[in-house]
Amino acid sequence: MEKIDFKKKLKHLYSASAREPALVEVPAMKFLWVDGQGDPNSPLFQSAIELLYGLSYGLKFTLKKRGRDYAIPPLEGLWWMEGIEGFDVNRREDWRWSLMVMQPDFVTAELVAQARAELAAKRGEPSLAARFEPFHEGLCAQILHIGPYAAEGPTIEKLHRFAEAQGYRLHGRHHEIYLGDPRRSAPEKLKTLLRHPVRK
Repeated sequence: MEKIDFKKKLKHLYSASAREPALVEVPAMKFLWVDGQGDPNSPLFQSAIELLYGLSYGLKFTLKKRGRDYAIPPLEGLWWMEGIEGFDVNRREDWRWSLMVMQPDFVTAELVAQARAELAAKRGEPSLAARFEPFHEGLCAQILHIGPYAAEGPTIEKLHRFAEAQGYRLHGRHHEIYLGDPRRSAPEKLKTLLRHPVRK
């Protein structure tokens, strides 16, 4: 049975070598989502991650029994704040976020409902709601950040300057793709893809 690795299959979208900013066209893809607000160091944020991975692994094991195996894609997050342009790093309690895990095309709403029921039977009903929806970003500027999450500022600025120099303006929400695991990697070695939709 061939195992699909989406970081290889979609290398231009999940590359850990994109040290310089570039434009990428992001197609419509299916995601599991959990929405929340507040500090990412909170129990709520950790619960969102656990729910997403609980569902993702349930889907993976079900599909593997049916002859389709794949590596679960990395965790992703959209970040924004209501009522302001930009982002205030000092108002963590006001941060809004959507955590996401991309799902293969052959995952269906029926399979997600089955995975949700099986997870609830094992762990009880989750305190958070997960949704299964497509997401289409289109044209984006993207760059790799290496180091702690709290030190992303200069890399984000570099990405924004690049987009402006190419004749684009930002729209939509700041997007992060977590290629490293903070539980296993030293902060200075964490790899995070930073992405932002752009338009002329």
